Amino acid sequence: MVGLNPKVIVSGPLPASLAVRKATATIPIVMATGADPVGFGLVQSLSRPGGNVTGLANFAEELASKQLDVIRELLPRLVRVATLVNVGNPLHVPQLREMQAAAAKASLALGHFDYRVPEDLERAFSEFVHAKADALLVPPDTTFSSNVVRITELAAKARLPATYGDRRAVEAGGLLSYGPNVVENYRRSAIYVDKILKGAKPAELPVEQPTKIELVINLKTAKALGLTVPPTLLARADEVIE
Repeated sequence: MVGLNPKVIVSGPLPASLAVRKATATIPIVMATGADPVGFGLVQSLSRPGGNVTGLANFAEELASKQLDVIRELLPRLVRVATLVNVGNPLHVPQLREMQAAAAKASLALGHFDYRVPEDLERAFSEFVHAKADALLVPPDTTFSSNVVRITELAAKARLPATYGDRRAVEAGGLLSYGPNVVENYRRSAIYVDKILKGAKPAELPVEQPTKIELVINLKTAKALGLTVPPTLLARADEVIE
C-alpha cells in the first residue's frame, strides 16, 4: 500500500493502524477507529498527535466495566461471566485486565477463552457451556466482527446471553451491544481526509473520541432466551430491535 504512494491512508482498527504506521512515517494516516492510540505509540497525545497519524479513536479498553453493568442489569443473578480473547489483537491484553478488575469488583467469576483460529469458536462455546457461564462478553475485534453471524448462532445454540461492542452484532441476532457507532466513525474519517488533502497536517489535527455510546437491544433474541428486559434498560436503549 505504501509502495503505491497515496496522498493519505485510512486505517481500520488498532492492528491495522500499527502495521501502517510501521510501514511509513511520512504518508498521512487517518484512523477510522481504534483504541488507546497514545498507549500504543501511534500519537503523542490526543490533542496534538505530533506525527503522521490522526483520526478517530474509541475507548474500547475502558468499556468492559460498563458493558458488565448493562448485562448485570439484565441478569441480576449473574455469577459467572465468560469472554473471548483474540490473542492476535494487542488491545485485548489491557482489555482483559479491565474485565478482570471489573468482574472482581462486582464479585463475579470471569473465565476467558484464547481465540487463535476460526475453529476455536466451537471449542470456546463448548467450554463456556461446560463452565456454566451465565453470560458472555464479546469485545470489539475485526476477526469477531467477520465471524459475527457464527458467534451469534453459537450463542443462541448455547442459550448464552451475550453483549457486544458493536451494534452490527445485534442486527445479526445478538442480544445487546454497548459501544460507539463504528460506521459513524468511518463516515467522520472522511472529514480528516478532506482536511489533509486541503493541506492540514496530521500532527496538528486532534484525535476525536466518541461523544456518544449506543445501547442496542434485540428483543426477539431476548424472548428466544426466555429473558425479560427491564423497562429501565429499554428506556435507556438507543434502538430496540423487535
